[in-house]
Amino acid sequence: MAKSKREYGNESISMLEGADRVRKRPGVIFGSDGLEGCEHAVFEILSNAIDEAREGYGKEIILTRFRDGRIQVEDFGRGCPVDWNEKVGKYNWELVFCELYAGGKYDNAAGDNYEYSLGLNGLGACATQYASRFMDVVVRRDGKRYDLHFEKGSLVGEMKVSPADRKKTGTTITWLPDLEVFTQTDIPTDYFTDILHRQAVVNAGVVFRFRNQGERGFEETLFTYENGIADYVAELAGQAPHTPIQFWTGERTGRDRPDKPDYKVKLSCAFCFCPAHHIIEHYHNSSWLEHGGAPEKAMRSAFLSAMDGWLKQNNKYNKNEAKITWPDVQETLIFVSNNFSTQTSYENQTKKAVNNRFIQEGMTEFLREKLQIFLLENPQAVEEAARQILVSKRSREAGEKARLSIKSKSLAGSVDIANRVQKFVDCRTKEVARRELYIVEGDSALGSVKLGRDAEFQGIMPVRGKILNCLKADYGKIFKSEIITDLLKVMGCGVEVNDKHNKDLSLFNLANLRWNKIVICTDADVDGYQIRTLILTMLWRLTPTLIQEGYVYIAESPLYEINAGGKTWFAYSEKEKAEILTQLDGKKPVIQRSKGLGENDPEMMWMTTMNPDTRRLIRVMPAEAEATAQVFDLLLGENAQGRKEHIAENGYKYLDLADIS
Repeated sequence: MAKSKREYGNESISMLEGADRVRKRPGVIFGSDGLEGCEHAVFEILSNAIDEAREGYGKEIILTRFRDGRIQVEDFGRGCPVDWNEKVGKYNWELVFCELYAGGKYDNAAGDNYEYSLGLNGLGACATQYASRFMDVVVRRDGKRYDLHFEKGSLVGEMKVSPADRKKTGTTITWLPDLEVFTQTDIPTDYFTDILHRQAVVNAGVVFRFRNQGERGFEETLFTYENGIADYVAELAGQAPHTPIQFWTGERTGRDRPDKPDYKVKLSCAFCFCPAHHIIEHYHNSSWLEHGGAPEKAMRSAFLSAMDGWLKQNNKYNKNEAKITWPDVQETLIFVSNNFSTQTSYENQTKKAVNNRFIQEGMTEFLREKLQIFLLENPQAVEEAARQILVSKRSREAGEKARLSIKSKSLAGSVDIANRVQKFVDCRTKEVARRELYIVEGDSALGSVKLGRDAEFQGIMPVRGKILNCLKADYGKIFKSEIITDLLKVMGCGVEVNDKHNKDLSLFNLANLRWNKIVICTDADVDGYQIRTLILTMLWRLTPTLIQEGYVYIAESPLYEINAGGKTWFAYSEKEKAEILTQLDGKKPVIQRSKGLGENDPEMMWMTTMNPDTRRLIRVMPAEAEATAQVFDLLLGENAQGRKEHIAENGYKYLDLADIS
């Protein structure tokens, strides 16, 4: 007799306690249970040392990698408090090394401990201790030396206290990452040198020493930049920048939402226009923002607007010439930002992007003000930079024209699809798992989406007008439609139709699909809904597997834009509009029906429709393919009488969606 499943009841719920919260789920804290997570644990310990040095306590940090896999971080700061904490009723070493969400950076409204801190979450030292086979901590402060030894999350023995030189202070942490927690612990040398180099860039004057133990002893490498990012940009530019190295600093105070408290942002950036190199890096509270976020959007908006405005004002565009795009500016730009804030919203514990609304707004305003002055005070240098931007733009356009002239290659050929389909805009990455195709209606939407997208992984295909109803049209008409065949070429997977009228498209092969997501993006009005339905119908008839396998999505567009008190909200339904209005606390709102996609500015397009963190995508995933086919056939096929009966029986359910005035 088969064993029955255990009943799911009150006794089924359990919780992890102590070290198990990290040891059994390291990916929650470190972002991964693999090598990347193990590397991030190093960064967590290093962050605490950096916070001390940036506050002026010790100007050198030593990171050592031993041959047996041990890692050591030594700083010369004030020394981590480890003695009895009367307020909490525990030893501070317990709070720092054995309690998640505890530390010296929470009760910090007046900036008593750290005004700007990289380690804000109270997780790093404790989580790393929990994830180690063992950890040794040596603290020197107040004329005493404190020694702690942990094994797999627990203190072994007691804290040892002995006299020490009062002049020598700091914290030394040595640990061995545990293979029972991480799948890999052999961190390569490149990780250590890269992270220390980046920290030297954004912590001006701090000396980072890397000691790597090899067969012949320790090899040492020093990293330091006396003037921080300004020296770094000068190093990258070499001898031939178009413009002098600019270093700007400033502060802004504001809030992310009307009901949130104000916080302070310290902004700094260094940049130059350079013909030989282009590199862009963003840092926040010393953490490298690999995925950018708010600072990246602010920089793009400010630089693109400033350079386009300068080119127009100085009549540098040819007659009827298209405007520059961000890649044209990026091609000649070296830009490094190094910002700090008293409150920071990272995308997760690994700190690879920040998404604070005020940080983006404050940095955009800051850069626009500084760029306005820069353009006025450096006319000759700006002239040369602008010339190079136009060279990049016109070279790109010439290349696009050359590609569009190639029509004879087959779909399976090696020529990029952008060479063959007019107005298709490809993305840069070739990794199919990251690529997203946005299908938009018309040229105006194409322009808006193109400026608002992330060109790294988002491509665009415009459709001109309403395409054929593929449930009514025969295959002869369908395969004569350039709109349909161009879209199918861009998708790359061919069609699930073996018909004599199909002369240009291969038979369907899912492995040839060039995209991980196919996103239908139309206006939130009757025409937009109809175009969306026609595209879905075409996909269902010609490539139904894409829908069945979940590759097709719909991008929701907001119905309303609500402005009040200098802030903007977007409502995607009547219900959301009502909820937003109830939260405005007496402020008089201005409500307007959301514009068409072609009228949206790039920032709004990115925030509402393109940004993976804030957009709303609906996956088109039929529960039953046959039922979906029947609905498509009923609504768009030849059965007019059946359609009338369906509307008579069910139309009342959708009256609130009808655009009736």
